[in-house]
Amino acid sequence: MSSLSSRLPAPSLALFCKVVDNYGDIGICWRLARQLWHEHGVRVTLWVDDLASFRRICPEVDPQAALQQVQGVRVRHWTGQEGAYGPDEVADIVIEFFAVDPPPGYVAAMAGRMPRPVWFNLEGLSAEEWVEGCHRLPSMHPRLKLTKHFFFPGFTAKTGGLLHEAGLDAARAAFQAERAAMAAFLGRFGVTAAEMEALKVSLFCYPHAPVAELLHAWEHGREPVLCLVPEGVAAAAVEAFLGAPGCAGAHATRGALTLRVLPFVPQPDYDRLLWACDLNVVRGEDSFVRAQWADRPFVWHIYPQDENLHHKKLRAFLGRYAGGLDALADFSLGWNGATAIDSWPAAWDALRPTLPRIVARAAAWREEVLAHGDLATQLLDFARALETGAENPV
Repeated sequence: MSSLSSRLPAPSLALFCKVVDNYGDIGICWRLARQLWHEHGVRVTLWVDDLASFRRICPEVDPQAALQQVQGVRVRHWTGQEGAYGPDEVADIVIEFFAVDPPPGYVAAMAGRMPRPVWFNLEGLSAEEWVEGCHRLPSMHPRLKLTKHFFFPGFTAKTGGLLHEAGLDAARAAFQAERAAMAAFLGRFGVTAAEMEALKVSLFCYPHAPVAELLHAWEHGREPVLCLVPEGVAAAAVEAFLGAPGCAGAHATRGALTLRVLPFVPQPDYDRLLWACDLNVVRGEDSFVRAQWADRPFVWHIYPQDENLHHKKLRAFLGRYAGGLDALADFSLGWNGATAIDSWPAAWDALRPTLPRIVARAAAWREEVLAHGDLATQLLDFARALETGAENPV
């Protein structure tokens, strides 16, 4: 329990989320909301504009409900910027995820509330050095007596850490220690005993990834590969391989490659999928962070930005993570279009033998990052410091 738990009654928190990257934005906010409630007793209201996407990763969500309670979290459908609010409707802590603007009426009510709420802009994850200098910086509202603070997740002691629930590592280790448990889990998706012996890869990427080239390399390779793809991901390449629509449950084997299309699953099952595979290709931020806790090699497909700014972010992460793992760095850069890959079979043949070394790096990396603390706890501790005046972040 965070030190904020000493406050009576339990603190309230409003988390504003707009779904831009289909599942990444709501994925991060939903994990944070659950952890804040389950581990810290924070009364969370999650404002979200796209309940249909939310439901795909949390089947309990009713996409028609204006207000509902899901796993202890109050979920409010955010339908627009209109509306008036009273100071009594404002939470103790207000978080806007990735610089979304709360309704102007809500912000006005924040200014009228006494004491005024702690206000955070929870930023996107980056390994770039400049993040350390911006973490916890204040920003004064141009008209109202309100101060917002930037809170950056990150990998170092000078950032806000990553989302990581208590007991996560123990649950992962127990699952991975029981091959029968992994087989039973994957068996729910049709994976056979023979396919369990193949190299198992989960594939979650953006549409522009060179998936067709990688599938071709696996199909004509020497080693059996089982590729597990969520429905709708890399649709063109998947349907071309299947020769049929890529609906959940569809599968085909060609050469050394078997491809199976999976339904979208709740977040705990997605974690188990990452734990059960030998290599995970992930995208955006949410699955990228979860892959780091899986104790498995992963390749990151970063969210594309104008002027290829995402390539700089990718190189910053690889600089921290992939030292001495040249094949992983080369493959990752090529996968993201930052460098040219002349031969995907050659790139895969270079990466494949290094997977055991990457496993060792994954374990060491996990310990390094977690030594700085998890994001939810750091965020609440900073909120308390701001409330009491115990910390001046400037």
